[in-house]
Amino acid sequence: MGRLDGKVVIITGGGRGIGYTTAHLFSDEGAKLVINDIDEARGRKAADEINEKGGKAIFVSGDVSSWRLWERIVAETMKAYGRIDVLFNNAGISIHKSLETTEEEWDRVIDVNLKSVFLGSKAVVPIMKKQGRGNIVNNASEIGIVGAKNLLAYGAAKGGVVQMTKGLALDLASTGIRVNAICPGITATPLALKGIADHPNPEERRNYLEEGVPLRRMAKPIEQARAVLFLASDDSSFMTGTSLIVDGGWTAK
Repeated sequence: MGRLDGKVVIITGGGRGIGYTTAHLFSDEGAKLVINDIDEARGRKAADEINEKGGKAIFVSGDVSSWRLWERIVAETMKAYGRIDVLFNNAGISIHKSLETTEEEWDRVIDVNLKSVFLGSKAVVPIMKKQGRGNIVNNASEIGIVGAKNLLAYGAAKGGVVQMTKGLALDLASTGIRVNAICPGITATPLALKGIADHPNPEERRNYLEEGVPLRRMAKPIEQARAVLFLASDDSSFMTGTSLIVDGGWTAK
């Protein structure tokens, strides 16, 4: 039996990167999946791949910063599976700017990275309370733990995710619902690799990023997915309010 055998899991931003890899790993561990992504083609493809290999997945498209989407995600999840066991608040965006960030850019980064965690949790907790148990895993960042240049809005949002994780864990501790976060370091997702490829000197950029990590490399998406699996499963049954740093030692410096 898999570590998530029979569990119903919602994953936002499941069409690419860490979310995509986590969805496939969770399916292999026996989970029934609800995949969300704002990119309908990518999200639907991820769900189709899981179904084609014998797993169970449905896809719900839309913007995670919208309460109406969360109402629809919960309704479609309950219609398909009748319960919600795990929520992985994974969707996120970044912008490399400091005070030149526009108000519109600030609002968008905060909405997608932070507000969505609040809305997603608000949507699933009533059902988890009725069940007597549940598990929320939030995707924060190493930049939610320490500061970084030119990531002002992103750092504010991810720092907020870390604090929301702690507060919500305390609020829900008596209900059987656990809340934890993962704080990934630089990871070789398609988006990160594209950013390197688009740099004027890709090799120099990659070397710069990897040399800043004590383990001298980027994480593989599966390494982040395995950490999410640990937090989502009963392997971490005595953990709540924790932000698990998976960064190759970057924040230890």
